[in-house]
Amino acid sequence: MTTTPIQPSGSKTSVAAISILASGSMALAKLVVGIAIGSLALISEALHSSIDLVATIITWAVVRVSDRPADDEHHYGHGKFESLSALGVTALLYILAGGILVEAYSRLREGTPPPTISAIPFVVLVLDIAVNFWRARALHRAARETRSQALEADALHFASDVLGSFTVIAGLVLAGLGFWWGDAAAAVVVAVMIGFLGLKMTRATVETLLDRAPEGIAGKAEAAIRAVQGVVDVERMRVRMVGPTYFIETIAKVPRTYPIDRVEEIKRKAQAAVRDALGDADLTFTAVPVARDNESVRERIMVIARNSGLAVHHVTVHDLGEKLIVSIDLEVDGEMPLVDAHDIAHHLEHHIREEFGEDVEVDTHIEPLEPELPHGTDAAPERVAAIRAALTELTAHGAIHDIHNVRVRDTDAGEIVNFHCRAAPSMTVIRVHQGVDEIERALRRAFPTIKRVISHAEPPHA
Repeated sequence: MTTTPIQPSGSKTSVAAISILASGSMALAKLVVGIAIGSLALISEALHSSIDLVATIITWAVVRVSDRPADDEHHYGHGKFESLSALGVTALLYILAGGILVEAYSRLREGTPPPTISAIPFVVLVLDIAVNFWRARALHRAARETRSQALEADALHFASDVLGSFTVIAGLVLAGLGFWWGDAAAAVVVAVMIGFLGLKMTRATVETLLDRAPEGIAGKAEAAIRAVQGVVDVERMRVRMVGPTYFIETIAKVPRTYPIDRVEEIKRKAQAAVRDALGDADLTFTAVPVARDNESVRERIMVIARNSGLAVHHVTVHDLGEKLIVSIDLEVDGEMPLVDAHDIAHHLEHHIREEFGEDVEVDTHIEPLEPELPHGTDAAPERVAAIRAALTELTAHGAIHDIHNVRVRDTDAGEIVNFHCRAAPSMTVIRVHQGVDEIERALRRAFPTIKRVISHAEPPHA
């Protein structure tokens, strides 16, 4: 297993430090103005901001710890300190929301007079919206870049502060218009918003602490590993997240004939592929040696040939345990010099060994590419009749019989003959093929101008 220590992030600590100053200033301003005018909604927002201040201080302290690399006591690093801090801040939010609801209910029941309305609270709230909007964006950007759960929680706090400030403004406007309950109602809305925010944070944090696999990450990691040459299959995949790091465990199948150094190379390539796909990732790769499936090998060889623009057929594979033996028929232009054809075969064999290892024994049979049938014209009826009669005579006493649908075409390369015939349904394909081959050879001996014979055998009544 290859690990990369996580380096402390200066961006995370600097963003958190700036947020501390902003939280403290705005919380104090809202609290002073809220007490001065007697606004529960504004005091609630001030307390909410005070919680944010506490959360930001915790975040600032936690990110300095969470970025420490793994040690003898924390083998997966210190990233889950961020999840614990987010859970603690969520508990504070629930306490705050409960206190606000109790006070708002008391004021609504007792009919507490509305707050004193002036321009000052509106100025403070507008300034608070601007500050919180800026730092929410900054925190969200830093959280996304570093995958920091603590910073993401902080960003959610400040985003909720923006909505909370708008709610307080609405409550003050209602109070100014003579609706005495407007301020208390706004405080209730703020408390409910805090509660919903807490639920969202709690769900995300608990899922991380319970090692819930991040959505879509397992699929991306598996695809990256499967793309590594030498990986036959992925048997198991496990993913969990600790701080910003994905910890991935996989059991992958590799050919049993591979030497140790080749397997280690596959592991290194798999680690690099996963990091390219996911970023900060730590892969534990367990290799399981397996016997290669001949069909799978054959299919992969056909893909290699197709990607190289080559025509191959009759691919045979034999796995002897300690060695893989491959035989291929390679078709090339019949007019091509042998040296060029040999180079093509050599490159094909090289690509096959790259895929399956240097221990693969590859034999390539080079043969001329079968040309496309040339254009021509239908032969004269008497010529067709003569060839039909010859075919009928050749099949008079054999297993192949009932010659029909005979067609002859004249081309510059010679005559092309097509015919249909019948055979017993119990005959094997091999026997039918052998019988038809004998007929075709005999027909060409009888008619030397015939270039090619194409037959189609079928059972009776087909």
